[in-house]
Amino acid sequence: MSIQLRNVKKSYGSFGVIHDVSLDIPKGDFAVFVGPSGCGKSTLLRMIAGLEETSGGSIMIEGEDVTNVEPAQRGVAMVFQSYALYPHLSVFENMAFSLRLRRAPKGQVRDMVHEAARILQLEDELQKKPSQLSGGQRQRVAIGRAIVRQPKVFLFDEPLSNLDAELRVQMRLELARLHKQIGATMIYVTHDQVEAMTLADQIFVLKKGVLQQSGRPLQLYDNPDNQFVGGFIGSPAMNFLAATVRGRDETGLKVELDGTGTVMTAGVAADLPTGTQLTVGMRPEHLDVTGDGFAATIEMAEDLGGVSYLHTRLKDGREIVVERRGRREAGGGETIHLSCDPENLMLFARDGSRLR
Repeated sequence: MSIQLRNVKKSYGSFGVIHDVSLDIPKGDFAVFVGPSGCGKSTLLRMIAGLEETSGGSIMIEGEDVTNVEPAQRGVAMVFQSYALYPHLSVFENMAFSLRLRRAPKGQVRDMVHEAARILQLEDELQKKPSQLSGGQRQRVAIGRAIVRQPKVFLFDEPLSNLDAELRVQMRLELARLHKQIGATMIYVTHDQVEAMTLADQIFVLKKGVLQQSGRPLQLYDNPDNQFVGGFIGSPAMNFLAATVRGRDETGLKVELDGTGTVMTAGVAADLPTGTQLTVGMRPEHLDVTGDGFAATIEMAEDLGGVSYLHTRLKDGREIVVERRGRREAGGGETIHLSCDPENLMLFARDGSRLR
C-alpha cells in the first residue's frame, strides 16, 4: 500500500521532535528512514504505526486518512529491535499467536504459519523454543509473526542492531529477498547508512526531526543537497575542508584550500565573489595521489585486500581519508600529494547548503 505523510509534526509540550515532514512512499517500495540517534526516525515510524499521536498534519495509507485510526485498524505490522518472543512457546506458537487471538480456524493458522516458515527458511525450527535458536533465527521468527498477519505495510525499527556483523549482513540479504518475494510496502529505520544504501528503494535522511533529502540511494550519494547528507551517506564519509574563492575562469570556480596554499578547480556554475568562504567536499574514492596536489602525511593504511584506505593528515591536523583500489600500502609516515577532478569536487556554503 502507498503511504503519504503531509506536514506531520510531533512535539512533547514545547519540545518539537518532528517538524513538518511530508513524504510519499509508493506501493511496494522498500523505504528507509536514516539519520543519527535522536533525529526522530523511530518516532516517525511509530506515528505511522499509530503508537504515537501526531501533533499536526496527516498520515494516509492507500489514500485513506489514518491519522486518528487505532493501530490495530491500520493494517500495519511492526518488527522491533527486541525480538519480544514468548520464551515458553514454540516457534510455531509464537508465529501463530496473533492468528489465535483472532480465532482463525486451525487449518488456516497451520497453513499461514507453514507458509511464513517456508519463506523464512524456518520449517525445521517450528517445534523449537526461542532459547534454542540463534539471534538471526529469532529475528526471522519475529518477522514471521508479522508476515502471518498479512499486513498492508511492514514497519521495521532497527531490527538488526542486536546482531553481530556477520549476521547483520546475512539478515540484510534475507530482508531484501523477502521484500522481492512478497512485494509488500516496507519501511525500515536504521542509523546505519550501509544498511540504508543496500536495502532501500528510497532513502529519507532526517536530522533533528527535519527531512533533509529523499531519493534513490545513489542519487543521494552522487548528488547530496547539503553538507549533512553528503557527510552522512557514504562510508568512509566524505572529506570536508574549509576553502576560499579565488576567482573563476573558463574551467570553473577557483578555490584555495585554507592552510595549504593549493588552488583547486570546481566544475560548478556558481559564480561567487573572490574571498567567499565555503567548504569543499571530496569523497575518498575521488582523491588521486599525484605529484602536484596538496600535501598530506599517511598516519595509517587500512589494507582490506582489494581496497586500501589511507588515513592522512594535513599540516594543521585535519584528517583526510583516501581510497585506493587494487593497491597494498606500506605503513605510515609517507607524505603524498592529493588532487581531485573538478567534476567530483563538491562545494557547500558555510550554512551547509550545496553550491551547484
